[in-house]
Amino acid sequence: MAKAKRIIWTVIKYFTLVLGAFISVLPVVVCVITAFKTPEEYASTNVMTMPQNWTYFTNFIEAWKQANMLLAFRNSLIILVCVLIGSILTGTMLAYVLNRFDFVGNGLIRNLFLFASLLPGIAMQVTVYQIMYTLGWINSLPGYIVLMCGTDVMSIYIFIQFFENLPTSLDESAIMEGCTYFGVFFRILLPLLKPAIITVMILKGVGTYNEYYTANLYLQDKNRYVTVATSLFKFTGPLGNQYNYICAGVIITMVPALIIFILCQKQIYSGLAQGAVKG
Repeated sequence: MAKAKRIIWTVIKYFTLVLGAFISVLPVVVCVITAFKTPEEYASTNVMTMPQNWTYFTNFIEAWKQANMLLAFRNSLIILVCVLIGSILTGTMLAYVLNRFDFVGNGLIRNLFLFASLLPGIAMQVTVYQIMYTLGWINSLPGYIVLMCGTDVMSIYIFIQFFENLPTSLDESAIMEGCTYFGVFFRILLPLLKPAIITVMILKGVGTYNEYYTANLYLQDKNRYVTVATSLFKFTGPLGNQYNYICAGVIITMVPALIIFILCQKQIYSGLAQGAVKG
């Protein structure tokens, strides 16, 4: 009886895993199939019908040209690099101050960060838009970067948890040797936060690279400030959407992320695993 239960549980477990993998991969498969179809094929067949010619790359060429994806990749790269650097520096410094220094209002600030994380972002868009408009940061790449570098509560708490696992004796020893607080932070503590930094880079990087709503709202000039997420908006309209071009563009945008994941998967897995243990 116990053996039968174990077999049934194993079958259910693997069936669930296979079903979850199938559901996750199915949209990508449909996207690849649609990307290689001619407009006539797309209009006359269903999404799971295989294309007649797998070497039909016209959709990719048209998506690259019409969506101005070279400019989109350039803008997205600038935004991504600046946002990651700004978010990591801001998050680590705030976490360092909140964890290492005991001052009046420390607990209040932590509670305010927690309260801010509970508010839905869409509920604050009117106020945020008014601030951005007043500062003249609508249709401004630097303004959008500053907005995206805004305080990331999840990142701050990840860094705080890592700081709690670093003994204060490191700070005390360095200060006794004549090191300043900035020296303690940049020379001793920041290098030890590598697993947390990798974890935050993954979370923040994926979110920034795929951000559509904020980019579409604040970068309204699609000829100059197009990003990877908003570039494919070119193929949508009131008369219908050109999904064969959209799917081709989606595959193009997936290639850089896939290459980075393949080249850096060891560091990514290591950072996430250590972050799960220490955080």
